[in-house]
Amino acid sequence: MKKLFNILSVLFLLTASGTMAQQSSGKESTPAKIVGIAKDLKTGDPVAYATAALYVSGSETNVAGAVADGDGMFFITGMDPGTYDLKLSFLGFETKTITGIKVVSKTGDVNIGEIEMTDEGLALEEVTVQGQRDLIEERVDRTIYKAENDKTTAGGDGTDVLRRVPMLSVDLDGNVSMRGSSNITVLIDGRPSAIAASSITDALKQIPADEIKSVEVITSPSARFDAEGTSGVINIVTKKNNLQGMSANIRTGAGLRGSDFGLNASARKGKFGFTLGGFGRAGYNINGSFENKQVISNPDGTTSTVLQMADTKSTHLFGRYNFGVDYEIDEYNFLNAAVNFGIRNRNNFQENFLTENYLEGDLIRTALRETDTKDNSNSVDISLNYTKTFEKKGKEISLLTLYSRNNGENSFVNTLFEEDLLTINSRLKNDNPSKNEEFTVQLDLVEPLGKDGKSILEYGAKNILRKAYSDFAYFQAEGADGEYVEDPNPSLSNDFSYDQNVTAGYVSYTTTLFKNYTIKPGIRYEYTTINADFRTESSPVDIPSYGTIVPSLNLSRNLANGNMIKASYNRRISRPSLRFLNPNIDASNPLQVSQGNPELDPEFTDNYELGYSTFFKSTMVSFSGFFRNTTGSIQAIRTVEDDGVIYTGYDNIGHERAFGTNIFTNISISNKFSLNGSVDAYYALLDNGLTDPDFAASNEGFVISGRLFGNYSLPNDWQIQAFTFARGRQVQLQGTSGGFYMYGMGINKQFNEKRGTIGFGADNFLTREFKMKNEIVTPTIVQNSTNIMRNMNFKINFSYRIGKLSMDQKPRRKKSVSNDDLKEGGNEGGGVEMQQNK
Repeated sequence: MKKLFNILSVLFLLTASGTMAQQSSGKESTPAKIVGIAKDLKTGDPVAYATAALYVSGSETNVAGAVADGDGMFFITGMDPGTYDLKLSFLGFETKTITGIKVVSKTGDVNIGEIEMTDEGLALEEVTVQGQRDLIEERVDRTIYKAENDKTTAGGDGTDVLRRVPMLSVDLDGNVSMRGSSNITVLIDGRPSAIAASSITDALKQIPADEIKSVEVITSPSARFDAEGTSGVINIVTKKNNLQGMSANIRTGAGLRGSDFGLNASARKGKFGFTLGGFGRAGYNINGSFENKQVISNPDGTTSTVLQMADTKSTHLFGRYNFGVDYEIDEYNFLNAAVNFGIRNRNNFQENFLTENYLEGDLIRTALRETDTKDNSNSVDISLNYTKTFEKKGKEISLLTLYSRNNGENSFVNTLFEEDLLTINSRLKNDNPSKNEEFTVQLDLVEPLGKDGKSILEYGAKNILRKAYSDFAYFQAEGADGEYVEDPNPSLSNDFSYDQNVTAGYVSYTTTLFKNYTIKPGIRYEYTTINADFRTESSPVDIPSYGTIVPSLNLSRNLANGNMIKASYNRRISRPSLRFLNPNIDASNPLQVSQGNPELDPEFTDNYELGYSTFFKSTMVSFSGFFRNTTGSIQAIRTVEDDGVIYTGYDNIGHERAFGTNIFTNISISNKFSLNGSVDAYYALLDNGLTDPDFAASNEGFVISGRLFGNYSLPNDWQIQAFTFARGRQVQLQGTSGGFYMYGMGINKQFNEKRGTIGFGADNFLTREFKMKNEIVTPTIVQNSTNIMRNMNFKINFSYRIGKLSMDQKPRRKKSVSNDDLKEGGNEGGGVEMQQNK
């Protein structure tokens, strides 16, 4: 790790020394450069990090470019004398084009002054944008995917959107990973959601794709973010309307696998703004099957084989509803409050669940079952936030509060049939109601330093109080009509409570060196106390408190023609969520049971990253390389019980390392046609650190995934888009998870001055079903399973907007709490995200 960090430092020192050498060596004439400043038309504030691209006048031939600094100033060099057009763009603003810029000499400056950029919200009523909008934007600390420009996701949900985002992978079950790690932080508009405390996958399914404006992938979070999420942070930014007036938008869609309906309305008058919305999505006709073969080496030298197969069906109903209000007290004081409700009901059914047991190749037992699994929950998030700004530009104080609650109900009924395969022999039921609560308060201060205010000091404190509760019980019933009787075994029926308090403080500093260099060091300290208890235990579980120091460092340098090189280091922590802690035994498959471990410790990860982005003519290319080292990794431990049942538990025994790269390119072939694609590749090394040959495990190998997106604009407001994604097999500690692919195509038409849109989409239309093969290999177990999913889908979508908007009010600042410190399904988020509402 030290060697890698030294390499990053040397790279930057060499670049810096080269720059200073050029400055000191020469008294040659300064090359010609175009100088300008990007400004917000409404507020007059600089548009930091706007992208400037220079084209030969009247053509799409790109010759040079630049990225503005924190004050919105940019310098373009490398062009010959001639006449040029300049296009200035940034997320949230319409692209601004300046034509007829004349460069008459190879030396000297061409100052085009301040360029005022218009908020893209005006496009709703007043602006018609020609040509293609970019899908990807590179920033100093993040990559931004502009989902609103992707029409292939219409009628889908957040899962469909994240499959399009570089560096992210979403499997067929909706599980999200970043650069091969599923330990990530997911924020929605800069704040966590109660539903995410149980499942990131389910949280994404509650968000309609049409409501997602952009997705920000932050691979190296600064100190103001909570220390959680070993791979980084994903912030999903939803569409907002904060213009004066009233508007409403209705959308609906229907398809072979699901239907949805949504309604959003907003109103703003003077100092008050209101939003109200709701979305519901039903899934049906989701069928598949699975096959499983496991071979167990018995202590007496014999071999047992188990074959399982079943047909699967699933249905789901998701909903998300919100109400928000903001109020401008005066020029420097702002309040905003919001209430969000969510529901998630999912039912999975396995029928014809046949199990065959063999000993040395001879069939010794056959069993037929049916399993009905329900996973239901409802959630609420309530936030109240206050922000104070000052006459001194950039200085502000914010006090943020959040209450989140998620009530869950997980249960299954496993029905066993007699040997005639018709008569019910017995039924096994598991009930597991649960509750997750969070109380958060956060204070943040931002202080510009120096006369020019280019250096920024950020510091603050935060406290998160979490309360998790799990009530679990097993019941047995004889025959089809027998009454259920609770099992008195405390390991099967018990109550478990888990209280966690995290107190944190942080400080970070951002400054510019040698004009083109930006450095942002930071440090965060978090102190965690835990109390855990079982109803049947006389004393609580002994889990010691612990403190964690989390440093971070981000470096970047702006090069000529808009190129950029950046490097970063950060340390992250991952506390186990209820999924890993819950002591409830999951025996929905009685031959493969699993159980959480309440005494798990957190994981710790060191991340290193080096990136470079450039563009030439009409092509943008971005490269990044990373190294991730995780200690105390939470890993599954599989053992074989005396009755042949495979038992899975969890412990902090793993050591994970990953070396990888990401390459992304965007090609604008013409005003009507564009392509973009990316490739993610990494080499993973995993080891559980055990020496006992019955439990020791290690694995390594390459994992490669990629995506390709195409967009073509047709006459009369028609547009066609296509998308494909593929991921190779994924390396796991004890085996592999199979690869898969998917694709889709959509065509849509805008009408009535672009107020309405109607579209048709098709997903996986040439593939009847997908097969995903997984393998687990241990010294005593070899298991091969195949999951089959039927994902062919056809859908039609419709949306329409009513209302009249205007830009009579200056933007308001919004901040929100972001909790991001639980592993996989914990409350995700980090620090504070400031939304500048346009």
